[in-house]
Amino acid sequence: MFYKDPQHIYRVTQLDALPWLIHGFGTRLVDVPALFGNLATLKQIHSTTCVPGEGRAGELGRGDALIENRPGSVIAVKTADCVPVLLVDGRLRAVAAVHAGWRGTAARIVRNAVEAMAGRLGTAPSDLHAAIGPGIGKCCYEVGPEVAVEFGEQGRTHIDLAEANRRQLVEAGVTPERIYASNLCTMCRPAEFHSFRRDKEAAGRLYSFAGIR
Repeated sequence: MFYKDPQHIYRVTQLDALPWLIHGFGTRLVDVPALFGNLATLKQIHSTTCVPGEGRAGELGRGDALIENRPGSVIAVKTADCVPVLLVDGRLRAVAAVHAGWRGTAARIVRNAVEAMAGRLGTAPSDLHAAIGPGIGKCCYEVGPEVAVEFGEQGRTHIDLAEANRRQLVEAGVTPERIYASNLCTMCRPAEFHSFRRDKEAAGRLYSFAGIR
């Protein structure tokens, strides 16, 4: 279950049960980078590239998912309508932060991130928790035929990016009961969230983060 804490950060009750985990989905009302002097991010390029954090901070390269298992590290992705997904390995104490826009979702970046955690860190998908944070909802995400076809649809239609990522997580072996969706639309809630579709170039970015104490 998602809830908003006093710092205006959305958190997941089930993930709070892991005492070693730092996690959250920032709103426009909080300066997440100011909270962490060791934050690691990426130059996001709408790809399926997963980058290992390896305890580093700053901008670590080009890609759209960061993977980390070193104590003291915090990783983050930036969004403004795209869907952020946090993956948490409760057994091995490892995390991933994934940026899934329509291109990344169509290319199955979240599944690629699960596979990267398995290959690099030994994660078993059944040990993962997955939190799907605020992004543009199906209510507001109308796309043309060139995007619709990437999701098996035709003509102008509404796409549910969060649901598409949920299905990919299940296909990758994540237990459905361990997938938590915020059901928060960034375009519908201007007081809380930036939205590129709504605000165009004036839109800021939301930080979604995970780390290891």
